[in-house]
Amino acid sequence: MRVLLSGYYGKGNGGDEALLATLLQMLPGNVTPVVLSGNPRETEERYGVEAHERMNLQRVISVMRGCQGFIWGGGSLIQDATSRISPFYYNGLMAIAQGLKLRTVAWAQGIGPISGGLTRKLARHNFAGCTGVSVRDKKSSALLTQWNIPHLLAPDPVWAMESVKVPEIADLPTPRIAVTLRNHPDLTAQRLENITRGLIDLQAATGAFMILLPFQKAQDYAIAQAIQPAFSQGSTILCFSEPQLLKGVFQDVDLAIGMRLHSLIMAASEGCRAFALSYDPKVNRLMEDLDMPGWDLASLPDDVHTISQTWIDVYRNSKSLPTEKIQTLVKAAQQHRQLLADCLV
Repeated sequence: MRVLLSGYYGKGNGGDEALLATLLQMLPGNVTPVVLSGNPRETEERYGVEAHERMNLQRVISVMRGCQGFIWGGGSLIQDATSRISPFYYNGLMAIAQGLKLRTVAWAQGIGPISGGLTRKLARHNFAGCTGVSVRDKKSSALLTQWNIPHLLAPDPVWAMESVKVPEIADLPTPRIAVTLRNHPDLTAQRLENITRGLIDLQAATGAFMILLPFQKAQDYAIAQAIQPAFSQGSTILCFSEPQLLKGVFQDVDLAIGMRLHSLIMAASEGCRAFALSYDPKVNRLMEDLDMPGWDLASLPDDVHTISQTWIDVYRNSKSLPTEKIQTLVKAAQQHRQLLADCLV
C-alpha cells in the first residue's frame, strides 16, 4: 500500500522531523511511504523514502492518485494562530484524498487554536471523513468529542521515538544545561535580554556548561549566536538535523529550558528535568499534563532576579519524571502505531 504523508516536513524544524521519523518508525510493514516535503532530496537521503515537493499541487495530486492512503502526519497542522493559509492547505489535501476514496488518517494531531469559522467547518468535515483519528492532548480530544468524532487520545508519538546517544557530549564539562529559544513576537528584545541575564546568573550559581540547541536553524540559530558570548564560564551551540540525535542530547543534560514543544518532550522522555517558556497553547497543554514548571513567555517576570532564582530553585530542587511515568507515556504513545495498523490494512 502506497501512503502519502503530509506535514511540515523538510523545513528544518526538529520537532516536525521527529514526528516524521516516528511516523516512519510506526508505519505497518505493508506500507510504502511517500512524503510531501519542503526539501524532497534531503528527505529522500535522510529517510530512504520517496519524496515530492509539498507546494507543487499539480504534482501532489498526481502522486496522490497513485496512492491508497493519506496521512496528516502529526503536530499542529489544523490551527490558524500562526497562519491563516496553512490550515486551508492541509484541509484541501485531506478533502482531495477523501474525494479520491483513499484511506485517510489524522495522526497524532494537536488541533487548534481555530478562530476562523470556515477553517473550523472544513476541519470538522475532514476529521469526520477520516478512517481513523488520533490526537495528542486533552483539549483536542474534547473538541472532537464535541463534534461527535470517534478518536484515540494518546501522548505525542515523539515520546516513543528512538534516540541516538551523542558521543561528543561526553567531552563537554558537567553539569550541563540545554537552552532552546526560537524567534517569536513574544520574545521581545527586552525579554531576550532578561532571559539571557537570568541564564548568566544560573550559570554562575551552578557552574553549568550551557548547550544552546537550535531546533530550527533558520529561526533559532541567530538567537543562539546572539546570546552565546554572554556565557563566559563555557558554552557551545549544537546543531543536529537528525531528530534522533536531538533527542539523544538530553540523555546527558541536567536541565532543559525551552520554548519548543518537542525540546521539552524529548527532555522529559530522556529523564532530563525541564522548564518551559510557552509561546503557544500546545506548550501549556504539555505543562498541564506533566505538571512541568514554566512561564507563559508573554507573562515572563520583569525582574531578572526572580527569573534566575526560579531557575536556580528548579535546578537544585526539582526532579525528573519517574522512570515508571516515562515508561507509561512511551507505552501509551505506541497506541498511535496501533491506529495505523488498524487503518492501513
